[in-house]
Amino acid sequence: MKRVKCLILAFAAALGVSAFAQDSNEGFVLIVEESAVIEAPAVEEAAEADLEIGSSIEEFVSSMGIVKLFQGDGWKNLVMIAIGCLLLYLAIVKKYEPLLLLPIAFGMILSNLPGAGLFDSDMWNNEFLNPASPNYHSYGYIMAHGGLLDILYMGVKAGVYPCLIFLGVGAMTDFGPLIANPKSLLLGAAAQLGIFATFLVTQIDVFGFSVAQSASIGIIGGADGPTAIFLTSKLAPELLGPIAVAAYSYMALVPVIIPLVVKLTCTKKELKINMKEQDKKFPPKNQIKNMRTVKIIFPIAVTTIVAIFVPTAVSLIGMLMFGNLLKEIGSDTSRLFDTISNSIMNTATVFLGLCVGATMTSEAFLNWTTIGIVIGGFLAFALSITAGICLVKLFNLFTKKKINPLIGATGLSAVPMASRVCNDIATKYDPKNHVLNYCMSSNISGVIGSAVAAGVLISFLG
Repeated sequence: MKRVKCLILAFAAALGVSAFAQDSNEGFVLIVEESAVIEAPAVEEAAEADLEIGSSIEEFVSSMGIVKLFQGDGWKNLVMIAIGCLLLYLAIVKKYEPLLLLPIAFGMILSNLPGAGLFDSDMWNNEFLNPASPNYHSYGYIMAHGGLLDILYMGVKAGVYPCLIFLGVGAMTDFGPLIANPKSLLLGAAAQLGIFATFLVTQIDVFGFSVAQSASIGIIGGADGPTAIFLTSKLAPELLGPIAVAAYSYMALVPVIIPLVVKLTCTKKELKINMKEQDKKFPPKNQIKNMRTVKIIFPIAVTTIVAIFVPTAVSLIGMLMFGNLLKEIGSDTSRLFDTISNSIMNTATVFLGLCVGATMTSEAFLNWTTIGIVIGGFLAFALSITAGICLVKLFNLFTKKKINPLIGATGLSAVPMASRVCNDIATKYDPKNHVLNYCMSSNISGVIGSAVAAGVLISFLG
């Protein structure tokens, strides 16, 4: 009411004041030229109203994000937003893993917008992950006090999104090449040596990583983003953002890293080994007659075996194999197959990317630890490729049927990019030497191998 009276006073003054008269209750009254009498507040009250308006404006301005960017450590938010824009550029223009790098980049920008309150890393670190806090592992506390991305992040912490993505990956995977060439399972297993080698290397004091952190860095060598996120969320959630970005960045750089490692470890003679000619010289002794039946039995058998030996890997392997089983059954489960390979997988990918990006705050990213993760991740990636190649070379020393080392280089989980890259390298040396199907068998085994490796690490360190 005071502000209204103040406005009346100003309006009356604009009309022209002819006289003032004293009023015992309201202070003063104004008599305007038209002889109309308009009630108005005292001068002190008008000043008080103006002060309230000024305070409200000041409060509004101070709450603006652009002001907070230039206060205290606000410049760090600017740096993180700039990095997020760079990742957007790589995803959109350079097409580096756009399906996940794009939501990661946007989630990174959202969480670093000052005042937005979408993600609170302090709440996770000081409350949810703090054993001394009464809200330790309390999802109810997150629901009550968290922002939008905090609530979505619960799906990452509980390991839901990576498993849903594995469900969709399984529905889109053909295990036929692996079933036809079971020996490639060894190549996929060999590639996981890069994970454990990096785990040991990063335990050197100069890196300063804990055992759990070293395991999370090593899993980058599996070239499987969801697996890396799943393991890191369990063992070292404070490194989730940098490790996820490193994992997907190196996956996007597969066309660069694999040729580099192959050039350093393989000879031209080895790269010219023609697998089709080798099959003609040394045909397989046993042919699978009823492939469809075997494809249905395969996911059930693999899930059971993994559950017996590495039960902590069942979350990923079980979903991978269930998705594949729905695919192989055919028309009877076509609706389920379509749902998990499209709607569910795409939704999980979006939520996973946004949440991982949200964890990339300036405190978690702008430090020497991130540099160590980048170095360790590259080491894991390179060693995984090298281990697969070395196992093929070992095979070739003792067997008559030779194997192209490029098949060993695809023991990574980067399906099908790694296989396509290796096929391009093979046809470069011999246009008739197409090794794509052979590489796919090793590539698919890498998916299983990386998930099992993650399960082993969780069982020992979780």
